[in-house]
Amino acid sequence: MKLKRTGAGLLLALLLSFSASFAASDDFVVDQIELQGLQRISEGTVYNYLPVNVGDRLDQQRLQEALRAMYGTGFFDDVELRRDGSTLIIAVRERPSIASFSIEGNKDIKTEDLESNLANVGLKRGGSFDRSVLDNVKQVLTQEYFNRGKYGARIETEVTEIDNNQVRLKVDITEGDRARVRQINIVGNETFSDKELLGAFEMKTPNLQALWKKNDRYAREVLSGDLETLTSYYMDRGYANFNIDSTQVAISPDKKDIYITVNVEEGDVYTIEDVSLSGDMVVSEEQLKRLILLKPGQYFSRKLLTQTTELMSFRLGQDGFARARIDPIPRIDDEAKTVAIDFRVDPGERVYVRHIEFNGTRNVNDEVFRREMRQFEAAPLSNTALERSEERIRRLPFVENVSSETVPVPGSPDEVDITFDIEEGLPGQFGGGLGFSGSQGLLLNGNFTHTNFLGSGERVAAQVSSGRYRTIYSLSHADNYRTPSGIGRNVSLSYSDFQGLTTESSDFSIESIVGSVEYSWPISEYARVRFGGSYLDTQQIATVFSSDQNRQFVQTNGNPFSFSPDGGCGTSLSDFCGTKFRAFELFGGWVYDSRDRVIFPTRGTRHVLSVGATAPGSEVEYYTANYEFTRLWKLFGDWTLGWNVELGIGEPMGGSTDLPPSKLFYVGGPETVRGFENSRLGPIDSQGNPNGGNLKTVSQLELLLPTPEKLRGSTRFSLFWDVGNVFYTGGNDITFTDCIAALGFNCSPRPIDYSFDADALRQSVGVAAQWLAPLGTFRFSYAVPIQSFDGSGRIPEDDVERFQFSVGSTF
Repeated sequence: MKLKRTGAGLLLALLLSFSASFAASDDFVVDQIELQGLQRISEGTVYNYLPVNVGDRLDQQRLQEALRAMYGTGFFDDVELRRDGSTLIIAVRERPSIASFSIEGNKDIKTEDLESNLANVGLKRGGSFDRSVLDNVKQVLTQEYFNRGKYGARIETEVTEIDNNQVRLKVDITEGDRARVRQINIVGNETFSDKELLGAFEMKTPNLQALWKKNDRYAREVLSGDLETLTSYYMDRGYANFNIDSTQVAISPDKKDIYITVNVEEGDVYTIEDVSLSGDMVVSEEQLKRLILLKPGQYFSRKLLTQTTELMSFRLGQDGFARARIDPIPRIDDEAKTVAIDFRVDPGERVYVRHIEFNGTRNVNDEVFRREMRQFEAAPLSNTALERSEERIRRLPFVENVSSETVPVPGSPDEVDITFDIEEGLPGQFGGGLGFSGSQGLLLNGNFTHTNFLGSGERVAAQVSSGRYRTIYSLSHADNYRTPSGIGRNVSLSYSDFQGLTTESSDFSIESIVGSVEYSWPISEYARVRFGGSYLDTQQIATVFSSDQNRQFVQTNGNPFSFSPDGGCGTSLSDFCGTKFRAFELFGGWVYDSRDRVIFPTRGTRHVLSVGATAPGSEVEYYTANYEFTRLWKLFGDWTLGWNVELGIGEPMGGSTDLPPSKLFYVGGPETVRGFENSRLGPIDSQGNPNGGNLKTVSQLELLLPTPEKLRGSTRFSLFWDVGNVFYTGGNDITFTDCIAALGFNCSPRPIDYSFDADALRQSVGVAAQWLAPLGTFRFSYAVPIQSFDGSGRIPEDDVERFQFSVGSTF
């Protein structure tokens, strides 16, 4: 006996002919099974699908089952069942395998999305090739482009046979242009005009903005969204029984233009008669009533109805009822045109968290994430605790993004597991360089910052900069969880030696050693207090080329000394004088930070207040106070408004006449008021260089522009308005005059008052970009000063620098 099938459509006929053939034959017991024609498919695979084994009695029904099973695998184009004595012979012709699969010509739809759709109809690399599926390929891809308004799309397929029973597939796509919406008509609207209703649509007819927004292109999913917008527009204004009767979409013969007609039935306006609660009140009824946004006498609003149910569900979720249901039951009175709504509360069972897992991280210890948790294992699932936990992880500087998922535990309806999927970002920055200068000799610099040192979540930073006239060594370590309760510690040590003329200040030399220790305590979910102390050991030297202000400071503060035959200071080229002093500073502060992330935040508020003063026994005495404020507001879409404020003040105390140079404030440049040269605003010393001030005021208002999703974690663009300056207040013995030696003025000095004056605040507007890179944060800005000083008499004009570029640390 023999069964052969050469096409899927002949299966029934073949089975019938086989029945007649087998009827004339006797059943037999299979002593052996022989497979013929296999190439790629293993014998074991065939036996797994074959419902016949050695020793089975084979009758007509069993053979039919075997034939169906072989064709059902999808591996074979042809199958023959033959008998040779007590041996069952199965001869097959395998379908070719797909060696390669390429798609060309697609621009509007990603290749991976198209491949995913084609895999659903049986086409994928390594799979078996069925020629009958090619028609389905064209149909599926054509429908995908039709959904996007590309009715002129053409799909061509090419099959190339290669060695070893394999084929190479190629899909060639000609997308064509998306059809444009030429006309949208709404029929049946009486209360609202077409212009008012269509103004809420995302899809538009041809207009000027369509040149860049492309919002006149037809897409089925966009139309569906606009119809939902239309329904919401009416139902949020009292039209509780509004209905879209039908929608017609017509296409022009050339498939380039779309005409849309929407037929609506407005219905009547309904008002709220009454609102009530029913069900199981696991949360006090009074609390839930405060969440009801619909009030008697108001117009019915589906939006407020939905928001009310969401608020109630969220409130129940705070107490562990994560599967709570709020069902609004309306009672409509068509005669009175009123609606009474009863919110039926079904809290369900309280849900507990069994396990919490963290995925996607390889370089972070599990403990680093667990200590940020506000949702705990074995505790009721709380949506607010889960959201806060996710936010705290996102605020870690080495985390790019995070999302969470609650997974029900099989067989335990009141338990869930929580999985956090974490995308790691840059944990730090590293840079360095080696150079040579004729004036400074060998130049060596390097910096290293790591916010997740050895996976601990601790921050380590180091800096080395060495040259003939400038040397810096610094090292710091910060651990925000020095104790399990969240007490943090920050330790730093630095040495610096600056000599000679710099571009930011007049000629003087300062050598300093600074060490500090700071502890911080959490006092709330968003706030911490800080206390600490620092030790400062400084030597400062002035020469004949130093400013009058520098010479005044070294002669009247600390322990003055002079290397001059007459004990003078800067009266000749060989003269120099200086001072040495040690100071112990105690400081404290308060930090409040509710921003959604530390790097490139998009919402939240940050306050930083710090106050410091020297301790008794210090050889210079002073106090400083600083305040920083940041606020971000979400406007619409991805547009954000940010405001940064920096205020600082410091004054000498006791017998000191001025602040040490390291405590003075400087303004101007990429970090403060853009458009002006770095640190060049404020009081000018006798050499025509910035002296710094003891009062700082800076304001930066920025409109953060939408950024493509793939760049959002590393790039930011903004429009800005900067305002600020530094001033010298009363209580200092240092004086300023309009005699600028560097400008060649030989004059009788006239005092200059640099105390605060609102008219002296400098302003600029412009555009800026920031890019977070492994070597640091690159900042670019182009600013136009709108309020600056043009020079007067002997005082030079402001140094303007419109384009500015800087590299700094973000962490």
